Amino acid sequence: MLMTSRRAVVFAGAASGVAAIAPRRVWAQAAAPAPAPAGPFTLPPLPYAPTANEPSIDAQTMSLHHDRHHAAYVANLNAALKDHGQLAALPLAELLTKLPEVPDTIRTTVRNNAGGHANHSMFWTVMGGKGGDPWGPVAAAITRDFGSIAQLKEAFQKVGLGVFGSGWVFVSVDKGGKLALTPRPNQDTPLMEGSSVLFGNDVWEHAYYLKYQNRRADYLTAWWNVINWDAVSDRYAKAQAGSLPL
Repeated sequence: MLMTSRRAVVFAGAASGVAAIAPRRVWAQAAAPAPAPAGPFTLPPLPYAPTANEPSIDAQTMSLHHDRHHAAYVANLNAALKDHGQLAALPLAELLTKLPEVPDTIRTTVRNNAGGHANHSMFWTVMGGKGGDPWGPVAAAITRDFGSIAQLKEAFQKVGLGVFGSGWVFVSVDKGGKLALTPRPNQDTPLMEGSSVLFGNDVWEHAYYLKYQNRRADYLTAWWNVINWDAVSDRYAKAQAGSLPL
């Protein structure tokens, strides 16, 4: 009995030591999240493989960001609205403009998770590209409103680094095609004020920490390598036509 007890203690200590030295391995292999509550909002699939943005954004970050973080926003939003059928029936962008009409008891939850769902749905679509320079009408708009793509990148970097804690940096676009650079905290979005988003970058740490740790500046710089200018150009045309949903 004494030997058995000692073996049990040694085994338990060894197991705890393995866990202590390999936290990322355990975390990466965590069980899949529970199915999202049924509801009107769904997680859009990634429009490319998780590896598509490497080496600028690693596949593990893409998978965790989409499959865990974005999925959680969708699940939480559906759960918050399950007893509010009229609100749940609204298109996501319209719901975000009507936050003052959302009951106090769920308004913060809806704000955070509807914003997170909208921001990430946009985010996936403007990546998966090869970077480089924009072309066509969106390039002309960038030159007109920022001076050049180089000047936009410089200003975007400064604004992104200036976001305290978690948030986003967006390029918004009005119906006349005018662009503006705007940060937002947490999961807020220009959609809440009725503005359209041309593109934006997520500066929450979960978007970059596995590869860049605390080096947000490096992440912001590398992100331009995977922007999809074809997708951004399409969004610009839709924004001018009033048909850009998110």
